Amino acid sequence: MRYLDEFADPDLARHLLDRIHGVTTQRWAIMEVCGGQTHSIIRHGIDQLLPEQIELIHGPGCPVCVTPVEIVDRALAIASRPEVIFCSFGDMLRVTGSGGDLFGVKSEGGDVRVVYSPLDALDVARANPDREVVFFGIGFETTAPANAMTVHRAERLGIRNFSLLVSHVLVPPAVAAIMESPTCRVQGFLAAGHVCSVMGTRQYPDLASSYRVPIVVTGFEPLDILEGIRRTVVQLESGRHEVENAYPRAVTDEGNLAAQRMLGEVFEVCDRSWRGIGTIPRSGWRLSDRFRAYDAEVRFDVGSIHSVESATCRAGEVLQGLIKPNQCEAFGRQCTPRNPLGATMVSSEGACAAYFRYRRLEPAAALADE
Repeated sequence: MRYLDEFADPDLARHLLDRIHGVTTQRWAIMEVCGGQTHSIIRHGIDQLLPEQIELIHGPGCPVCVTPVEIVDRALAIASRPEVIFCSFGDMLRVTGSGGDLFGVKSEGGDVRVVYSPLDALDVARANPDREVVFFGIGFETTAPANAMTVHRAERLGIRNFSLLVSHVLVPPAVAAIMESPTCRVQGFLAAGHVCSVMGTRQYPDLASSYRVPIVVTGFEPLDILEGIRRTVVQLESGRHEVENAYPRAVTDEGNLAAQRMLGEVFEVCDRSWRGIGTIPRSGWRLSDRFRAYDAEVRFDVGSIHSVESATCRAGEVLQGLIKPNQCEAFGRQCTPRNPLGATMVSSEGACAAYFRYRRLEPAAALADE
């Protein structure tokens, strides 16, 4: 399949690995921002094929994983209401709040439905004018345009029984927060290609310059990732800190201008809480004043719900790249995909899920709970 098989060619992969080994003379810590990249790295064993001097640090780029407990609790409160049809992508149904998950609400009689697009939820609202339909709008800049377009369409069609529970987060402020952390070990970034396909690369030069860190935009197939690592190492070895686009088949400097205009109309920038990390200033979106009537937090008055993170789960440290998933004491024991403590074990892009699925387990970790 074009852009899949050709970007997983083992001979080309060996060639890129040889070039990475040939250029590496020092120890470097590189963070892949996106959870999709993490899964590709672990699935193909890329981290185990690199020179021992190179450490890949898994970043916070999993939208499900960074959705804070309080947002999940607000979703549970809304979904439990008898007049509500609550629509969500499937990954979110097993993400635990402080009092259960959406599957639990569904089992107790709540009308919780899995959809594949926010437009599906809008169709549900049109078919059920006597019910309130809420879509759980999470994610980075990649998923935000579809959610913005859906709210815009709801307004244009006069559909008033539809609303959005918003938990959108932005990559550049997260990169800045990582670099400003006193525990930061990151020396280079692999930026997420799908985010940059929407927003372009224009947001990154200032970050690269301010923090003196190379940022290489790359994709998700093995050759994409290896080329991104190669370019990052070349910059690090030569003392450069620039933005490079190693994913030109999908990413341009300006990005998708039509999507950006829609985002600017429907959303406004706000402070946002990240699960396990805390609040990062101006790192999220909320609905703008014009579309505030479609904000489920306002409509159902759940904005005052605040929650406490699990004391056992160390997902926050995983998301910040401070530990690997199998360094958490609960990993593979109390916390498994069937009985997850944190969203990083639930999400299809979560680092803990990747380590469990591809058997990156410590010898003492039991597989009996799988």
